[in-house]
Amino acid sequence: MATSNLELDYELLPYLKVYKNGHVERLLGIDAIPPGIDSQFGVSSKDISNIVPNSEVYVRIYLPINCKNKKLPLVIYFHGGGFCMFTPSSSLYHNYLNTLVSESRVIAISVHYRRPPEHHVHVAYEDSWQVLQWAFAHYNGDGPEPWLNEHANFTRVFLTGDSAGANIAHNMAMNVGSVDPELMVDILGVALIHPYFWGSNPIGSEGLYPDKKAGVDRMWSFVCPSNPDNDDPRVNPIAKGAPGLMSLGCRRVLICVAEKDILKDRGWAYYEALGQSGWMGVVEIHETQGEDHVFHLHDLDSQKSKDLMKNLAHFFNRERTHFL
Repeated sequence: MATSNLELDYELLPYLKVYKNGHVERLLGIDAIPPGIDSQFGVSSKDISNIVPNSEVYVRIYLPINCKNKKLPLVIYFHGGGFCMFTPSSSLYHNYLNTLVSESRVIAISVHYRRPPEHHVHVAYEDSWQVLQWAFAHYNGDGPEPWLNEHANFTRVFLTGDSAGANIAHNMAMNVGSVDPELMVDILGVALIHPYFWGSNPIGSEGLYPDKKAGVDRMWSFVCPSNPDNDDPRVNPIAKGAPGLMSLGCRRVLICVAEKDILKDRGWAYYEALGQSGWMGVVEIHETQGEDHVFHLHDLDSQKSKDLMKNLAHFFNRERTHFL
């Protein structure tokens, strides 16, 4: 849609502009790569829709080409972008998932959820939960998607994501921990990459970067106008009155932070709170020195990006005798 003659309502730069007629112009992540075979990485992908009826929700599934009849860890990935940008088909994420699947020898589901501002953020959480239910319906090998029936090892399920996607992964794990045991599938681990957690009161070095802090301060109120408080437990899981982290529904957590990322101190605070919560799992944290938020997505070939990828691959494959 041409926007030159439209009247601007408001903007959230550098992400998007919203016009008074309701049109949303996204400024990042608007390119799209179709699924298919990536011969460079030896990974095949395809899209599945109609998971949430009458919605734009879909998943892109990634599978190593030479896995034959072997069962692989299942990684469910939630993309970042402030809840409102990017899709699984955006080149930034499609290329990253091809690399992740190739290096980690996993089968992966990349989730597209409905996004603000057209939908409030609770819809993104609900869509993500629906995708988990759809994926778990393949537990007995009789679900609608053959790749999952034939190749997903449902004793090794991991949730992961970057930034806002890591926030979604955390909240899905909290949901898993709060539902009755008839869910059938246990989440083995959660990997939170530069997670978007925040709060009303600054911690650590956040106050030293007023411009960055101001941008993060207004993000939650934009995506969740019905409850714009930065101490909403969904964005500040260690806020006073938030549900206890001891109910997190997994056995392992890996937190990855970056030295120059303003969200770094929240990742460390989450690590410390989880370790002290009474949760019975194992939590670890890795900090990449000299890098900023989601640096790895923008340069997959850098040594630090490769090191981060190796940490994730090890996390997904730990206790396996070798990669398949």
